[in-house]
Amino acid sequence: MKHVPITMSPEAWFRHLFDCQAAHDGGVVRRKVRDMERIVGRDRFIAEMQRRGFTAVENADQVVVFCNAQKVRRIA
Repeated sequence: MKHVPITMSPEAWFRHLFDCQAAHDGGVVRRKVRDMERIVGRDRFIAEMQRRGFTAVENADQVVVFCNAQKVRRIA
């Protein structure tokens, strides 16, 4: 995965996140937490996930976005 440049705007970061094929297919995408926090900020990120009806989870240094409105259930 390419490193996201510091100069990227929040709008460009969201486009970069949601323009991938997995997002278009309702799949899963992941990004580094540090990029999300540095470029868009946690509050704006959460607001965007809620606006889209998506679920996002954080683990270690990654944020994982489920690009659909389906329920997420932990199985293990």
